[in-house]
Amino acid sequence: MRILIHGINYFPEQIGIGKYTGEMAAWLTEQGHSVRVVTAPPYYPDWSVGVGYRTWQYRRECLQGVDIWRCPLWVPRSPSGIKRIIHLLSFAFFSLPVMIRQTFWKPDIVMVIEPPLFCAPQAWFTARLSGAKAWLHVQDFEIAAFFGLGFSSSGLLKKCAIAAESWLMRLFDHVSTISKSMLSRISRLRVNDSRLFFFPNWVDIKHIYPRREGSDLRHAWEFSDRQRIILYSGSMGRKQGLEIVLDAAAQLAKTYPDAVFLMVGEGTAKADLIAEREKRNLHNIVFKPLQPLESLPDLLAMADIHLIIQKRGIADAVMPSKLTGILAAGGYSIITADEQTELGQFALQNPGIAELIEPENKEALVQAISRILSRQESVADFNSVARRYAEQHLATDVVMKNLENRLLEVIRKKS
Repeated sequence: MRILIHGINYFPEQIGIGKYTGEMAAWLTEQGHSVRVVTAPPYYPDWSVGVGYRTWQYRRECLQGVDIWRCPLWVPRSPSGIKRIIHLLSFAFFSLPVMIRQTFWKPDIVMVIEPPLFCAPQAWFTARLSGAKAWLHVQDFEIAAFFGLGFSSSGLLKKCAIAAESWLMRLFDHVSTISKSMLSRISRLRVNDSRLFFFPNWVDIKHIYPRREGSDLRHAWEFSDRQRIILYSGSMGRKQGLEIVLDAAAQLAKTYPDAVFLMVGEGTAKADLIAEREKRNLHNIVFKPLQPLESLPDLLAMADIHLIIQKRGIADAVMPSKLTGILAAGGYSIITADEQTELGQFALQNPGIAELIEPENKEALVQAISRILSRQESVADFNSVARRYAEQHLATDVVMKNLENRLLEVIRKKS
């Protein structure tokens, strides 16, 4: 197969959508398929273009056997609502001629990754020009997230945006996404169910597995063996609502003096969180930079509790990528989500896999942390329910083989 992938985020970005798109392209290449990627220079989650790349430069390179075409884009220092829209539009504009050029390559499949939905029209057009099937893969519902975060309160604007989203999705031959509730949401946008495909994010269960402690990082960061680590790892942006972690740390400082809240990652909210920690003189919160992938098993293993924090209104628009690693490591986690959301149903339908609490509820978070810390001396070293789920449903080869079979089925129908 010849597979053309169009998306703003890609390897060597280490978290989020870029990580998964990079691993997908590399896996398909290893199976003998020809893969091209039209993307931007790496910039996420720092919102700063990576070393060795330039913002306003077209560039072609080969990484992991994948033919990569990088296109210019504008990267704002502080991505507010309108700046984020301009950022996404800039990539859609500068990548258009590169996408049109790929028609001469004659791909069999043109897959576009949302966000940004702004790239969907050109991906669909490229597919039609080249006689390929058009495939939209939804990692985030950016329109739902945009309005859920309060960037706009205009009811008319929201109605028009959703109508445009629905129309665009119905143009595609196939639409996939990462959770069952997100599939249902797409179905409600009047996309035919025969075109839908469940394509969850995955995890390398051989690389990440349960073990007693991440001793290398624990010693490097000078944590004592008696300290209990409450870990948040990932993007630190507005949609997480991480201020609640500072509130919980302040309330638990005296009750659990050996508990440390470890915040690992980057994002637009990180500087404000650090400033607030200093203002409140919270000594039980430690911030560390984003860690390389090879350190991820150690990082996950050192945590007594994992935090998956989301604001209300976001849990059905996005599915946090950090969850897969936590499950593979057999971690004990706390998820903030309403019961009717995908995250909520995931926790309720798999008893013992995680603690589910109401989002934006400081007292509920404090109580959940206290419950886990107080009982951990009498439970197993790792969460066997979480690990078993990862092995059965999220292992890389399981997920990717299902995708490959569907792609081959699409190609057979095309011919």
